[in-house]
Amino acid sequence: MRKTLAEIANIVGGKVVGDVKVVVTALSGIKEAKEGDLTLLENPKYLDSALKTAASAIIVAKDTLLPGKNLIQTENPSLAFSKVISLFEDLRSFCPKGISKKTDIDQSAKIDKGASVGAFSVIGKNARVGKDTVVFSNCNIGAQVNIGDNCLIYPNVTIREKTFIGDNVIIHSGTVIGSDGYGYTQADSAHHKIPQIGTVEIQDNVEIGANVAIDRARINKTVIGRGTKIDNLVHIAHNVILGESCLIIAQVGISGSVNVGKGAILAGQVGVAGHISIGDGAICAAQAGVTKSVPAKTTVSGYPAQDHEQAKKINAHIQRLPKYVEMIKSLEERVKELERELKNKNG
Repeated sequence: MRKTLAEIANIVGGKVVGDVKVVVTALSGIKEAKEGDLTLLENPKYLDSALKTAASAIIVAKDTLLPGKNLIQTENPSLAFSKVISLFEDLRSFCPKGISKKTDIDQSAKIDKGASVGAFSVIGKNARVGKDTVVFSNCNIGAQVNIGDNCLIYPNVTIREKTFIGDNVIIHSGTVIGSDGYGYTQADSAHHKIPQIGTVEIQDNVEIGANVAIDRARINKTVIGRGTKIDNLVHIAHNVILGESCLIIAQVGISGSVNVGKGAILAGQVGVAGHISIGDGAICAAQAGVTKSVPAKTTVSGYPAQDHEQAKKINAHIQRLPKYVEMIKSLEERVKELERELKNKNG
């Protein structure tokens, strides 16, 4: 692939500063780039690297100037660079094409036009795989699963029965969708399983990382809202409702029947107790232990999670505890000394 800066700028809606005729043949990181490469400057801490880079051109933020460098100025450099990646790299070039002869597809299943299914994948009764969707090898698609159009289901994904997957969904390897919710009732000193007869609904434009577990509902459905992005190693329990455009980062655990609002962010290793709500646009900072509902557009941290500014003050005081202990001991000694002096004076 060869594109001039003028052509790339037109595609990404940017402005060239420098030679519009410069030809780009590849993409690279800012430190590794060589002549002919296009790179990205998004974080100001890499400004020195940008000034030293051998790249032929750099995508930068609007109004950014770098002496002697060919630039494409854009409103959103990261988004622009993503568009160029899609231009230079065929992201589906490694996908299986067509339906492998080594699959096990039930006669009642429907595979839409342009869909592909890799070797050793199993597709159950009355399941549907949508147009241009790719199911890689070793996947198990259960009975009555409905997968929409233009999805990518990477190797070793399990999608249990009756699950609904929307359009443009990406599911990475090792993920299990529709496993039984963790439901038991205790009687006669034993734990008796509660049947989990609900489903899971994954709406359009969701991406789910590797080794994620999303449990089916006890009844009704567990829902992952449109445009939500889930990182690796996340557990979402039964009857959880995630709103649209949420960001759920690695190692998050969400207990049953939690409602998470639109645009909420749960950072790494956040744990959420069951049957509470997290409001629209709320942020739960890394390792927060969320034990009660979080209002919309607030940031919480710590354990138990509380207002982030208050949590920072508390943590700062905790870090000073050794100093406080020494101060208290000193004050105690001083009080004892004053008591002795007072006793001697009065005695």
